[in-house]
Amino acid sequence: MADSGAGPARNRGNLPPLSLHVPEPRFRPGDRVDYSHLPIPPAGEQARPDETCDASDTRGLCDDLIRVLDDDHRAVGAWDPKLDPETLRRMLRSMALTRAFDDRMYRGQRQGKTSFYMKCTGEEAISIATAHALARDDMVFPSYRQQGILISRDFPLVEMVNQIYSNRADRLKGRQLPVMYSARDYGFFSISGNLATQYPQAVGWAMASAIKGDTRIASAFVGEGSSAEGDFHAAMTFAAVYNAPVVFNIVNNQWAISSFSGFAGAERATFAARAAGYGIAGLRVDGNDALAVYAAALWAADRARANAGPTLIEHFTYRAEGHSTSDDPSAYRSVQEREEWPLGDPIDRLMRHLIALGEWSSEQHAEMDLQVAEEVKAATKQAEKNGILGHGMHHPFHTMFEDVFEELPWHLQEQAEQAIRERQTKFPEWKA
Repeated sequence: MADSGAGPARNRGNLPPLSLHVPEPRFRPGDRVDYSHLPIPPAGEQARPDETCDASDTRGLCDDLIRVLDDDHRAVGAWDPKLDPETLRRMLRSMALTRAFDDRMYRGQRQGKTSFYMKCTGEEAISIATAHALARDDMVFPSYRQQGILISRDFPLVEMVNQIYSNRADRLKGRQLPVMYSARDYGFFSISGNLATQYPQAVGWAMASAIKGDTRIASAFVGEGSSAEGDFHAAMTFAAVYNAPVVFNIVNNQWAISSFSGFAGAERATFAARAAGYGIAGLRVDGNDALAVYAAALWAADRARANAGPTLIEHFTYRAEGHSTSDDPSAYRSVQEREEWPLGDPIDRLMRHLIALGEWSSEQHAEMDLQVAEEVKAATKQAEKNGILGHGMHHPFHTMFEDVFEELPWHLQEQAEQAIRERQTKFPEWKA
């Protein structure tokens, strides 16, 4: 019987000693960055199978990289979604608006108006192109870097700022951390700070939609780091077994807070390749190419709607900013990584594509940037009239007892009344 005890190291003749592998990123602060190890295939060379194909027919696309925009900013290949210029301009504006919103909320956090913020700089194409590819009533189960979906669906910016500031107009009543929005009427499921919980929730929602004979599908997002959570694998199993109409999105932006993608398994295989193990379709897409993201999201949505099964999409991108306002990426990665990233900036690439089509100009783009900055500024000023974090303009005290039960039980009603009386006695100048 083998001895599995944890005792001193044993020497077994000429057998080499075991060694533990600890993943290590290629570049640390101060290092020169060289991305030549990344295989970036030419745009347009990837085959596009039929949406109802066998899942095994997508195996090659799990290791490839679906790309549409070439080096001359043209849309090429079978994955070109052939979007009209007006749709492209709407997508570009949503991306620019999202970046302007992020920049202002970042400054607001630094000014003490909120405790926390998370930008999606460099990842705007993923959420916005996906939102345009889905039906507006499809349910999205987002992570905390998909604010572009709300913006693409015309959710009021002032409502987003109210939530971030946790003020008296926050329709979530200060019960969610900043940036963890919830908007059922916009097909946007409540964001959870617990990573990967949205995956099994999305599968359950999609299964319910199928049981009811509905036509709506679910689309869920996690980062590559969160794909190492157990919930990810539980969701994949259920989706495969019950053929749930769901699209799984892994945003591989290379870094999960301060740990690089190798700790989630990137050294062994692509994240899209996990689809093969579950017998579902998988796609790996250039996450900084808005047209490629749109094409992949639409393919997966059409597949789900045709009862052909779930799809796992890996969006290969880069997190240009820190994980959040609480993070300093210069402490763990080279500052050159952002500048050297070979897939460029998603907004710049879409802008150049429109210019190449003769449907846009640098002057129009500069004017648009000013317009979206003013739009965000106006929304922020309006929201600040309702208060900012820590300045007392919050929901009335009694609301903390509401919305848990349809009818408040008698014992909680008594506790609420007692708490309100004590508060009024202690702080008579504050409203209940």
